[in-house]
Amino acid sequence: MMDQFAHFFGILFELCTRPSNLLVLFGSSLLGILFGSMPGLTATLGVALLTTLTYNLDTSTALISLLGMYVGAIYGGSYPAILINIPGTPAAAATAMDGYPLALKGDGGRALGLTTTASLIGTVIGLICLVVLSPLIASFALQFTSWEFFLLALFGIIISGTLTSSDLVVKGWIAGFIGLFMATIGRDTLQFYPRYTFEQSQLDSGLEIVPVLIGAFAIPQIIRVLAEKQTLRKAEKFGRILPDFRTIARNIKHIVRSSMIGVGIGSVPGVGEDIAGWVSYSTAKNTSTKQQQEEFGKGSAAGLVSSETANNASIGGALIPLLTLGIPGSPPAAMLLGALLLHGVVPGPTIEAEHPGFLLEITAIMVMASFAMWANGMLLAKQVIKILSIPSPLFIPVVGVLCILGSYALGLNLFNLYLMLPVGIVAFVLSENKFPISPLVIGLVLGGMADESLRRALMISDGSFLPMLQRPVCLILVLFILYFLLSQFGPVKRCTQRLFSRFKPAVGG
Repeated sequence: MMDQFAHFFGILFELCTRPSNLLVLFGSSLLGILFGSMPGLTATLGVALLTTLTYNLDTSTALISLLGMYVGAIYGGSYPAILINIPGTPAAAATAMDGYPLALKGDGGRALGLTTTASLIGTVIGLICLVVLSPLIASFALQFTSWEFFLLALFGIIISGTLTSSDLVVKGWIAGFIGLFMATIGRDTLQFYPRYTFEQSQLDSGLEIVPVLIGAFAIPQIIRVLAEKQTLRKAEKFGRILPDFRTIARNIKHIVRSSMIGVGIGSVPGVGEDIAGWVSYSTAKNTSTKQQQEEFGKGSAAGLVSSETANNASIGGALIPLLTLGIPGSPPAAMLLGALLLHGVVPGPTIEAEHPGFLLEITAIMVMASFAMWANGMLLAKQVIKILSIPSPLFIPVVGVLCILGSYALGLNLFNLYLMLPVGIVAFVLSENKFPISPLVIGLVLGGMADESLRRALMISDGSFLPMLQRPVCLILVLFILYFLLSQFGPVKRCTQRLFSRFKPAVGG
């Protein structure tokens, strides 16, 4: 353990003593805060666009920029949530419930100070869980066979579709299996047989994940913002931004609990930071006294720090399955997976054997990113907030140009543009019909693992599914999959609704 700590601080010292790393870190963190604070832009879109610019960078520098963007964007969404009651990112939706009422009372600066400090604490606690749990999960996953990996991928798609659907759950499953189908395009990795390529050589290697993700998340957002022509209200005055450590200390129980909720929900494939924020907010309200509950929605510090702590802690949670199993816990983490593959790093149980010290390097970069986020938030918030005066219809076309340039720059391949645009249009049509996009992305990311693992397992067993039912982990995964499928029918659905009814977010604000 002491050797691990020594190695960690050695990596941290080496990264911090390079001026170029600090410049990239603070620049990407600030850029992430800008993306998060501008309604219409998201952390996923920011990481996607930045990924295309890291193509020629070394792996460490690329990770510094991407993780700085990720952490900054999740935090930056709290700015417009507090000041104009419009969450900059979905992760900040619960923050608006008590952040905006505080701003109306003239406590906007205090609210921003609380969210900045709570975000730092949540991120650090998430990192501690990442360091502690990742080696355990990785060592456990080394015992997995093809059957376990197939069922794990299928479980990820099913649970992502179940938990992210705002309408019928079956729509989430359909979106997930559309992504699964997209993953089968190209020559299969076992027998090198072309599938759904229509004799197009560009499709032989399958769909490039980065252009697909840019299309799936950026194009629908661009179309939606330009169609709505959204105008922003004037931001509330917020005064000085100071860290209110006294209020943080009084709400330490909410912070610790929200961090655990954030890590747990962040580790569920495809669910994301926004659900972590809502669940934590609702839990904080339900566990408070009746008098304290009446303050929620009217400017409660407990509600504010709970949502912000959880959505930042879920970053560390999302990285746990990403790094140990190759399964992203959130859409931005799915984009990080694409970036890692782009730089020749294949996440999974063997990542430490193939890249010794990689988990500690990721942790060190995340620690740097969290403190860069806090420093930028405290020192530059007044300047960053000026971006709220820019109308979204003026800003979004610039994002569109960056999407086009970024997709093309990825290998200077014009085919990536032909891929990005139709995927974006299809994603827009799906989202307008209340099909969630996250399961589609998770299906695309996990589809290759599901397809290859199932076919390899059937080759070994001569086409028999019996070995799958003879392994304990497989049986547990099968039971979970069946439960989520059956939970939409009759008595099981009613039982599930009663079980999770207390986690439903409050409305209003």
